Amino acid sequence: MPLPNLTLADFLPLIPAIILVVGACILLLSEVFLSSTASRSYQAVLSVVAAVAAGAVAVSNMFEPAHEAFLGFGVLDPFSSFLTFVVCVGLGLASLSSVSFLRKRGAERGEFYALMLFAAAGMSLLALSNELITLFVNLEVLSIATYALTSYLRRGTRPSEAGFKYFILGAFSSAVLLYGAALLYGATGTTTLTAMAGPLSTALAQQPALVYAGLILLGSGFAFKVAAVPFHMWTPDVYEGAPTPVTALMSAGVKAAAFAALVRVFLTVGKGIDPQMPLVLFSTLAFLTMVVGNLLAIPQRNVKRMLAYSSIAHAGYLLVGVAALFVTAPGEQFRLLGPSELTGGSPLELARSQALRGILFYLLAYTFSAVGAFTLVSVLERREDEEKGTAWDLERFSGLAQRRPGWAVAMAAFMLSLGGIPPTIGFMSKLLVFQSAVDAGLIGLAIIGVLSSAAGVYYYLRVVVYMFMRPVPEGAQALERSWSTELALVLSTAAVVVLGILPGPVTAWLVQASSLFGQ
Repeated sequence: MPLPNLTLADFLPLIPAIILVVGACILLLSEVFLSSTASRSYQAVLSVVAAVAAGAVAVSNMFEPAHEAFLGFGVLDPFSSFLTFVVCVGLGLASLSSVSFLRKRGAERGEFYALMLFAAAGMSLLALSNELITLFVNLEVLSIATYALTSYLRRGTRPSEAGFKYFILGAFSSAVLLYGAALLYGATGTTTLTAMAGPLSTALAQQPALVYAGLILLGSGFAFKVAAVPFHMWTPDVYEGAPTPVTALMSAGVKAAAFAALVRVFLTVGKGIDPQMPLVLFSTLAFLTMVVGNLLAIPQRNVKRMLAYSSIAHAGYLLVGVAALFVTAPGEQFRLLGPSELTGGSPLELARSQALRGILFYLLAYTFSAVGAFTLVSVLERREDEEKGTAWDLERFSGLAQRRPGWAVAMAAFMLSLGGIPPTIGFMSKLLVFQSAVDAGLIGLAIIGVLSSAAGVYYYLRVVVYMFMRPVPEGAQALERSWSTELALVLSTAAVVVLGILPGPVTAWLVQASSLFGQ
């Protein structure tokens, strides 16, 4: 059997993942030569350097012509490159927040940052997967690394319970996704996404039950990864039990990668099926996820669980944008407009392109806001209170404005952004998503999104009230400062505020990033 003729263009989309994997291997190998008392401060720095280097390559790849790679198993396009950049942003910020968190627990070891880098590499590869088996393998790469990270601390029952729940339910969701891929292969005879659209329309006429079952199972597997209702049950327990920097990476990176894979799969195969099927599927998921996520977050006094339920609600807002991608007029060809076609498209074509840009901007906005919020949660919690479940109580935030004014301002910015209040990046991201839904004719879904978002403002502002309007609790311990934590908070806060006031450069950049191979 002759070897495939691979060129440099085939390896170009893999360079960010290669950088992350090499960084992880260096961390693992260097750990062998360190004693138990040796300083490991360099590990976080190396993780951040790898994230910055991979993110820079991803940005440069955005301006490369879109093409298939590795015999069609992967693609390089602006969409996948931008998602890789978002993942690297989440990885870099989460790595900075890990330094003081691990040091206070005496848990600094190279495998922690190596696992974060392996997980990010899987996220990057998932965004560019163009074949169902490759997609499944990359999904497992990121999943196995996050399973290990979830139970990394091993002290007490909470990390073990979180890791066990995540592993069992994650394995089940992966099996569901793989079963859906098998059904689609049985219907079309191929697992390559770009080659599936044509045979799918023929299979739909002959065996509609097989095709729809495969698509529903595939969508269910992705719904678990993005924590959409009714596949959300694992989220609060896993987010609470995992180390808080890991929770930050999961909430941002895993969500971004899973949404990237979901959008690519359904947009690519959507040309071979009736777009009404994914429209109904994602509209229903969006409605349930927005409403249930916000209703369950309202009574929470545990800030970490509140942010977990908030993450579910934000998955619902993103699903509104996904639903808007599949609105078509009768007889209209289902496709997305390229960057050069935006001036001559129909209103629905423009709405679909706007929806994709809104999803990308929302993922970037949520990464800065959520990772920043979890960073501050991590510096306020105490190890001795974690097993009792009081480490993340709202009382931890009482009087924070008097003790650490800068931290309180940063957390207020993150809460306002997550609540969609101007002039933050969260407001602009929700505006783009809901505007695209209105333009696509999903007015009812957009109204539900706005109302549920308004309900969510209550539990976000409650944190702000505790920080600025409650006295410092008696016996409150001193809050340690760390250069890495301060840097993560400064970068996240600056992005939340500056990109909320001046989103123009990023939204113009997203016109290029919203281009998918084959569309």
